[in-house]
Amino acid sequence: MTETATRAQSAWGNAAEGEPRWPASLALLVALALYVTLPYKLTIGPPWTVALLELALIVPLSIMAPRRGSSEARWHRVTAIFLIAVINAANFVSLILLVHFLLLHGSKATAAQLLFSSLEIWLTNIIVFALWYWELDRGWPTARASQRHRQPDFLFPQMVTPGCAPGHWYPRFMDYLYLAFTNATAFSPTDTLPLTAGAKLLMLVQALTSLLTVALVAARAVNILA
Repeated sequence: MTETATRAQSAWGNAAEGEPRWPASLALLVALALYVTLPYKLTIGPPWTVALLELALIVPLSIMAPRRGSSEARWHRVTAIFLIAVINAANFVSLILLVHFLLLHGSKATAAQLLFSSLEIWLTNIIVFALWYWELDRGWPTARASQRHRQPDFLFPQMVTPGCAPGHWYPRFMDYLYLAFTNATAFSPTDTLPLTAGAKLLMLVQALTSLLTVALVAARAVNILA
């Protein structure tokens, strides 16, 4: 068997086996923990309502489909997208409420409150967009491991320097978490480039959200400290 065939067989084996769900599930649980610790004035209603809704879905989903395999049911993926959308919407509302509070009652806020709240929202923003990147790139997680995936949404270094990675390499959740972190800190692509309009739009929204959090909220907190 040739080296090319061996790599293809390995890739197909990974596609059938699937990528484990637990790294993404763990990241989502961290995002929920950050959300429920926000002050009540930065959430619509009790924050535990969002947490309970997410837990009611993520726990059975993780038990019934611990891996993103080729046999994954459609409703499993729909549920995963719904989970990301809910925490994304909740975090966006928290950012809007924080900016609103800052503009109207900024003098009443302490530096510690602003710093911790903005940090929690900023970290949640990283996790949420890492989940979006992981879920949407090349179709979905299982498709990335096969040879039949659609056009890549991101150009990772391993894709242009194949000698630096195994022949069957494809991005995992940690790769997307790193991508989301660098985009949130640099407000632009670093070592991984967006290729499609959808990927560029996602990175634009994440960078804008991160910039808003840092520029308006954290800057106000530093001004109070000074």
